[in-house]
Amino acid sequence: MTVNTKPISLTVTYRGGAYPLSLLPDETLSALQAQLEALTSVPRTHQKLLLKGRKLADETCTLAQTGLKDGAKVQLLGPTFEEIGGLRKTEDEQAKRERILRERAAKPQAKVRSTGPSSSAAISSKYRFHRIEPLPHLPNPESARSLLQRLADDPAIRHVMQNHQFAVGLLTELAPHEHPGLLGLNVNAGQAIKLRLRTDRYDGLRTYKEVRRVLCHELTHNVHGDHDNNFKELNSKLNKEVAQYEEAVSQGTHHLGESWGDVYEPSPGLEAEAHGHVLGGSVPASANDSVEERRRRVLEATMRRLQKEEEELEQSCGTAGPSAMAS
Repeated sequence: MTVNTKPISLTVTYRGGAYPLSLLPDETLSALQAQLEALTSVPRTHQKLLLKGRKLADETCTLAQTGLKDGAKVQLLGPTFEEIGGLRKTEDEQAKRERILRERAAKPQAKVRSTGPSSSAAISSKYRFHRIEPLPHLPNPESARSLLQRLADDPAIRHVMQNHQFAVGLLTELAPHEHPGLLGLNVNAGQAIKLRLRTDRYDGLRTYKEVRRVLCHELTHNVHGDHDNNFKELNSKLNKEVAQYEEAVSQGTHHLGESWGDVYEPSPGLEAEAHGHVLGGSVPASANDSVEERRRRVLEATMRRLQKEEEELEQSCGTAGPSAMAS
């Protein structure tokens, strides 16, 4: 009987990096995991190895028995030692906060007589994102937290949430390798909203306006689960209110009316966009148009662009349709 002693050359990819390795066919999967632990700092107990979508799980099997051949490409998933430590620290802090809250709830509370208008403050504190958490096992979680915090503090988003009484339990992120193709997900009508913050190669974050656009889409799912006409109508309204609010702020207008014309004066960028579009087959805007006509063209051009972007976004939303997930 001839024993094959020729080494197997394979490549393991992990978070955009490639690790060429050479092992004997009769070495076990455990030996491969030990090398990967040294190279990537992903502990063996947390490693997930995929060969053509199939998980390699039995550590006692030899490489030949697992089906690994010369030139094979294997994908590695899993958090590093450092990220696991950060996750445990976060879990410990969360457990500590919950313990403090339970102890406070068990103590009798003194009744405090109100001395001023507090109802608006109570409403304001209710309609918001109650928790913000990046995924601690992904690179640079603090950068992701900063982006999530910026979204939660965005005055236009807060304005929309107050107007429509939207409350979200958790604002967090989607991992590209775990949910490829998805840009956003709303779990249980606002229990949690998950957004795709990172690029496919984990080498940066997506643009703020793009992520905020997805957030408006997922906020609409607090009311409507499917991408039906009711959803489209409300989503269009939210996008318009965000644009109204920002335009009002830029113009120094503190009162927001019911229509664009009440507070809106076209900005140079939108004005140029309106001149550059032929809307519904009509001729481009003329220099002789009135202010109202320019406003109308700007609104039509902007909403047409947003509608097109929204149609594309629906294909990458995991909240409705066959791709919907429970968590």
